[in-house]
Amino acid sequence: MTTDGRPNGHAGGNGQPPKPLHSPLGLLAELTHRCPLGCPYCSNPLEMDKRESELDAAAWARVFREAAALGVLQVHLSGGEPASRRDLVDIMAAACDAGLYTNLITSGVGVTEERLRELVDAGLDHVQISIQDSEPKSADLIAGYAGAYARKRALAAAVAALKLPLTVNIVIHRANITRIDELVAMALDMGASRVEIAHVQYYGWALKNRAALMPTRQQVEDAVGRIEPLRKQHHGRIVIDAVVPDYYARFPKPCVGGWGRRSLNVTPAGRVLPCHAAESIPGLEFWSVKDHSLREIWERNPAFNAFRGTAFLPEPCRSCERREIDFGGCRCQAFALTGDARAADPVCHLSPHHHVVERQAAIQEDAAYVYRRL
Repeated sequence: MTTDGRPNGHAGGNGQPPKPLHSPLGLLAELTHRCPLGCPYCSNPLEMDKRESELDAAAWARVFREAAALGVLQVHLSGGEPASRRDLVDIMAAACDAGLYTNLITSGVGVTEERLRELVDAGLDHVQISIQDSEPKSADLIAGYAGAYARKRALAAAVAALKLPLTVNIVIHRANITRIDELVAMALDMGASRVEIAHVQYYGWALKNRAALMPTRQQVEDAVGRIEPLRKQHHGRIVIDAVVPDYYARFPKPCVGGWGRRSLNVTPAGRVLPCHAAESIPGLEFWSVKDHSLREIWERNPAFNAFRGTAFLPEPCRSCERREIDFGGCRCQAFALTGDARAADPVCHLSPHHHVVERQAAIQEDAAYVYRRL
């Protein structure tokens, strides 16, 4: 790997992107890392941005305008918990003024009915609420917050009353994987038009709890086997999106549709990333919107061009017929499990490192969660 973060022999060369370069469609705006929950699979980086380093509303407004000019169609306002920002309504209005479709991704804790109405008046289009389980006691235990489940249900009711589209996001692991039917029924009862069943991604903080979260292969097969029958049963009532758990997959997932192909993240402090976990890879310098335009970062930041395309891939990925489908898998996972971000994702059964995934998936312990606190 070169000193500016590009793998040797990358097709882009000298920081230039390979051609053609797609426009990004989605922007994940991580407004803050502050959050009332302590989820054991928290996707925030190990080193979180402090409140004093967060971009102000005016900076976010500029980012949204630049994103729209770049081709972005939708913005996901997330965190942490975005409601931790006192200026969230102003930020929402700025996203709407930029012409972006707005999705609020929230824990459901901290968004009152009054504030929800203010956000709708400012241009909110869609709400996505994370729910830890269909059983209140288990949900609160997973979240590390007493009363969280009740607050989430109350916010969902307020969203439904305002006739806003609602997505329920459920992170799946050993504690809730046997309740797929109940979780979908819960989402329907909440008035959701879409439910996302996403298994834990084992990066960052989730690695600390991997043994406590990891389901068995039989549990995974049973859960995956329930998805299609539930889709048929509830066709026309709710859309069920499901992500197969990496550690039990035959092939890896494409890294956010391909590293630097269709989406980007902006951290609370303004660094721009190809995906939320990208900073876990050492040796990459991620440029900030404080110093560069979003277009300049998208097109010229060596960190974005580091794993674009397939030229960087080693064997067996380089000659694999799936290389333009999954792009060798997830770069962050490759690094987390092998120490080499260029390696074939160990999830793939063809990867020379696949035994690492098999070994880790076999470790399941009834250990207490290590909660995430800012």
